[in-house]
Amino acid sequence: MHQTHFLVREPLLDPEQRVVGYELTWQQDAANHIPSQAELEDLVGFVAGQVNHPEHGWLLKQKTLFLQAVPGMLSVDAMFDLPPEHTVLSLKTSELANPTTLAAVQALRAGGVGILLREADLTRVGSRLGTICSYVEVRFTGADVGAQARAYSLLKTSTIRMVGRPVSTWADFDACAALGLDAFVGKLHLTPRPGSEGQGLNPSQTIILQLMQMVNANADIAQLESALKRDAALSYKLLRYINSAGFGAGREVQSLKQAIQLMGYQPMYRWLTLLLATASTSGFSPVLLETAVVRGRLAELLGQKALGKADAENIFVAGMFSLLDRLLGIPMKEVLQEIQLSEEVVKALLTRGGRYGPFLALAEACELNSNLVSSLAESLSLSPEDVNKAHLSALAWTQSVTT
Repeated sequence: MHQTHFLVREPLLDPEQRVVGYELTWQQDAANHIPSQAELEDLVGFVAGQVNHPEHGWLLKQKTLFLQAVPGMLSVDAMFDLPPEHTVLSLKTSELANPTTLAAVQALRAGGVGILLREADLTRVGSRLGTICSYVEVRFTGADVGAQARAYSLLKTSTIRMVGRPVSTWADFDACAALGLDAFVGKLHLTPRPGSEGQGLNPSQTIILQLMQMVNANADIAQLESALKRDAALSYKLLRYINSAGFGAGREVQSLKQAIQLMGYQPMYRWLTLLLATASTSGFSPVLLETAVVRGRLAELLGQKALGKADAENIFVAGMFSLLDRLLGIPMKEVLQEIQLSEEVVKALLTRGGRYGPFLALAEACELNSNLVSSLAESLSLSPEDVNKAHLSALAWTQSVTT
């Protein structure tokens, strides 16, 4: 069935700044389009098919998927294709006034599926709420923290978990954590924690940057091998990566020389970019790293068909680098002085221009719940299904490389 909705995501953080789940919402291509039952079946089935593999199981590992739901979605058969322990449906509280919807919610809860209620009146939280939902969304306003603390204390004694929104600054994050909220949604995945600025590069990152410059300059394998040997941890990671099932070398590789030959220069550059971000130790928040990886991978997958594999690997690098200034705590201009990047990558980073820029802009729009998703996709001749498939695939891939 032809999809008319784009998936956009926001990460949910726990008080330790870790990403505990993703909230997926459907952005409509056509205004005021109310999806039919068949479309809802298709949408849920599509999500399940992308993240719950018949052999490998739940591809999002420890993450919970929070799906924006409408009453019709509660009764689709495809719900059975999502693992209940990793699935939460979010509904407006007012929808529960309909007895059929309430019955469907209670049936799902009995089956272990999570339910998040939006727009609930916290002053009327009764004992019955626990039988209906597992999460309740609380609108966080930094204004009257005392009144909020009183309202939340009732919930804290129940089994219901609280999700705060919108939490857009780290000061609000700390206030929410102090109030006992369990998870937070906001734009924090794009803001480093205060105090992480100006840390610059650590020794491990400096070696990775040197290697990237060598790969960029097509240095010979012996030079790369001797640079790698200066960092035992890096050598170990390269061999582990080459011998992983994902790389599929087919036989045990034990020498660095062989690993470099097998990998090839461009894939190696891409791998080093990923390492550069993950080697960041200075005050970065885990959510920033995860966003960088998803963004890079999503931009890469979006560009693969139109530009081919080699260019798509460069788009991955552009996606990762687009958050490197925040991950390293140094301005983008300084990042670009530290390392020579191709002109196309620089254009994408500075203006979202050139051949790569539009794919990076689309990947960003998917994480910002931006209303540009549809027009950007259209300009790149990508259908909602193309974009959604790449998006869920990027989320799954990120769990495999960051855990």
